[in-house]
Amino acid sequence: MMSEPGLERFECAPGLRLQAHERVAEIQHIHLLRRLDRVEEMMERLERRLWLTVYGIVAMILGQGLQSIIAAVP
Repeated sequence: MMSEPGLERFECAPGLRLQAHERVAEIQHIHLLRRLDRVEEMMERLERRLWLTVYGIVAMILGQGLQSIIAAVP
């Protein structure tokens, strides 16, 4: 009935359940932090792409303005 001498069954089970629950919560927390890190990395890449797009559009507008100035001056 008892697996180890000196330990009663009802004394061990709640403690083991609590340890298992704490371990599962710790694993879930670690995975949540990893997912948050990945989301942050993706947001940084997206922000970089957005700025490259903005700079590209500004360069195009400036290029067209310069081209029209060059065409207007003989």
